[in-house]
Amino acid sequence: MNANQETKVRMLALIAKINEADTAYYKHDNPIMTDREYDLLMEQLLDLEAQTGLVISGSPTQRVAGDILEELEEVRHTKPMKPPVKDNADQLMMGHLLEPIAAYWYQQKSGNLVQEDTILYQHADHPYALANFDRRYTRTVDGKPGILECKSCTYHKADSWADDAIPLYYEFQLRYYLAVADVNHGAFSCFWGNNPENDLAMPEIERDSTKEDMIFERLDEWIWSLEHDVPPTMSGVKPELALNSLARIYGASCAGLPTIEFPGKFESSLRRIALLQGKISECSSEIKKYEEEVQAHSVRIAELMKQHEHGVLETTKDKLLVDFVTRKTKRPDSKMLREKYPTVYGDVIKESQSRKVKVTVQSA
Repeated sequence: MNANQETKVRMLALIAKINEADTAYYKHDNPIMTDREYDLLMEQLLDLEAQTGLVISGSPTQRVAGDILEELEEVRHTKPMKPPVKDNADQLMMGHLLEPIAAYWYQQKSGNLVQEDTILYQHADHPYALANFDRRYTRTVDGKPGILECKSCTYHKADSWADDAIPLYYEFQLRYYLAVADVNHGAFSCFWGNNPENDLAMPEIERDSTKEDMIFERLDEWIWSLEHDVPPTMSGVKPELALNSLARIYGASCAGLPTIEFPGKFESSLRRIALLQGKISECSSEIKKYEEEVQAHSVRIAELMKQHEHGVLETTKDKLLVDFVTRKTKRPDSKMLREKYPTVYGDVIKESQSRKVKVTVQSA
């Protein structure tokens, strides 16, 4: 058996295991492996498909909906697949490992009974909407059920949870879960340190039909765009987020493509961009001029300050406080790294991309 045949056998074995797990989970409601074990099998299959460019028909990596296929046929890609990008894999795993801690302290502090829930739920009116949440809880005050989402964050993100605040994207996530599972109450347990007295937030939400309608209206639009192979509309999305999303959708620009002819309805926007870019250029020149003047005035001040960090000039009406503090930053010497360790430099160098609209007005 050659290497290609061995790889195919491995892929068939992985498909068989995943299909068996799918059947147990979705058809018999009797999971035979943990979510993590299932994800690892999927990752192994995705890696093999990416390495070989071979996808076996009926592979769970290609499945959108429907029954598991009995007959398997080979399908070879016209060009190799790229391995899936696993951004922040360690961070995601850390969050998964910390979920039981957040759940434990929520139960201790709230008195509500917390239970694991590994069922995959489907919305009654929106079949595409599935939900697999962290935990369920039962309220001690009235015995009603709720959905618990367990979160962890760093100290610099703790303010996002201050005074029972909830980051908007997490609120939408939990409201989506409440709608899918048809549950009226939800709560978060988010911690960011080792002291549950001060480093724990447990905000609650009640179901809101208005917000639910808004969520599913946008989801319906997104599903329609998938079914019709049309990029989702960016209407109502913050410009920065919209531009980042478009950059991910379309990637880098391609030299040699024909010039786009814009219809007349874009004239006002294009002229506004050109005008504002001109103003930014003028402001940049003015800022540079002011910075040079500040430097000129600062020479005599620096001579007087020597190694002192603070100074003061008191007048009859106010005080002028002077700060002249050395700020230190550390960063690699890229020139030295490139000269002494060119191989390491090549391995660690990271290419960044930026793409901004620029409008130039040219006389006819």
